[in-house]
Amino acid sequence: MRLDCVRVRGRVSGFTLIELLVTLAIISTFSYLVVPVIQVSMQRAKESELRSALKEIRRGIDAYKAASEAGEIVEPEGLISGYPPNLSLLADGARWRDEKVKGRKYFLRKLPRDPMNNNPELAAADTWGKRCYESEATEPREGADVYDVFSQSDKLGLNGIAYRWW
Repeated sequence: MRLDCVRVRGRVSGFTLIELLVTLAIISTFSYLVVPVIQVSMQRAKESELRSALKEIRRGIDAYKAASEAGEIVEPEGLISGYPPNLSLLADGARWRDEKVKGRKYFLRKLPRDPMNNNPELAAADTWGKRCYESEATEPREGADVYDVFSQSDKLGLNGIAYRWW
């Protein structure tokens, strides 16, 4: 069996090796330029998600503290700082101090996950680092309450600051 090239008006049709190599070089150069831009925009989107999740949780913590100081909610025993004992309480709700009021006071609809933590097996509250009221800002540690949250990622943001210090 013999393969013949199709002849069109006396010329052989098809692509030459040079044409294929030039096309391949153009496509690879284009992808070499586009991939870093896509990676940066994906990182920027994750950073934006982290920033809004931190704001949302911090607003919830502040609202809990304000409700605690106003005497609107029942505080867990032994907790004197006025901050929530755990992050889950913000979404699960706290009991009202007035027994006539039914239901709970909620501070978050849903606790957001740390977008920099890729472990799907962890609960949303476990993806965040927690800082108690007594700990220093430079050396955050967990304790009896949750004063602040931070990302546990050691990676640097596009601004050069580690995510854990945002």
